[in-house]
Amino acid sequence: MCGRYAVSQSADDLADEFGVDRVDVRERLQPDWNIAPSKKVYAVLTRGRKDEPEAPPERRLRTLKWGLVPSWAKDPSIGNKLVNARVETAAEKPAFRRAFAARRCLLPAEGFYEWRGEKKGEKQPFFIHPKSGSLAMAGLYEIWRDKSRPEDDPEAFLWSVVILTTDATDDVGQIHDRMPMLVEPDGWEQWLDPGRTDADELGRLLKPAMPGILDAYPVSTEVNRVSNNGPHLLDPVEL
Repeated sequence: MCGRYAVSQSADDLADEFGVDRVDVRERLQPDWNIAPSKKVYAVLTRGRKDEPEAPPERRLRTLKWGLVPSWAKDPSIGNKLVNARVETAAEKPAFRRAFAARRCLLPAEGFYEWRGEKKGEKQPFFIHPKSGSLAMAGLYEIWRDKSRPEDDPEAFLWSVVILTTDATDDVGQIHDRMPMLVEPDGWEQWLDPGRTDADELGRLLKPAMPGILDAYPVSTEVNRVSNNGPHLLDPVEL
C-alpha cells in the first residue's frame, strides 16, 4: 500500500523533470515530507486543448486531491476510502475502470513510507526511495461534478487521484507486501496517452520496479502524525 509520501520539489522543477508543456495549477504547493490522503498533490497528466481541439494533447502539471471520487459518486466522502487501488484488478473495478481506460497520471515523489510490524502503536516507519533520482508513481484520476454549485464556480469540479499498488520487490517486501506501482521514464508517454484504452496493453506497461533500484531505512515515528512535517522526517534513526 501507500499511505504517506514526500515531495519537496517545486512545480517548476517537476515541470522540467517530467517534460511538462503547461503548469496548470491554481495554487503552488509547499514542500511536504508527510503527504497523507485527502491532501492536494502534484500530478502529471495529458489532456486535450479546448481552444485547439485539433492540436495534439499536452502534458500538464496539476494539483489533485488524494482519494479518488468517481464521477458517479453521490458525494465526495467516498474518496476517503479510495486511496490505493490494486493494479491487478483496477481495470475491472467499477470505481477505477473508467479512469484506468482514459485518465491515467504520474505522481512525482522523492520516496514513500511504509511500516513494519503488526501491533498498533509499535509499527516502525521506513522511508523508501530510489538510489538515484525521484519516483513516478502510477495513478488514476477522476473529475467529480458538484451539482450544488454553478458550472462556472472554480469549486464545481473536484479533481482527485488514487495510487496504484503492486506486489513489493525484494527491497521493500521485508517491510510491507505492497508498494506503489512505479513507471520508468521510457514508459511515461505511453502510460499518459489517453488514446490508449486497451486494458491488457496498458497492463503490460506496468512492471514492478527492478530489484536493486530502491533503498529503505528506518525513520522517526514522528511521521505517524500527519501534523508533523519537515525534512528531518527523512533522517535515518537507529533501531
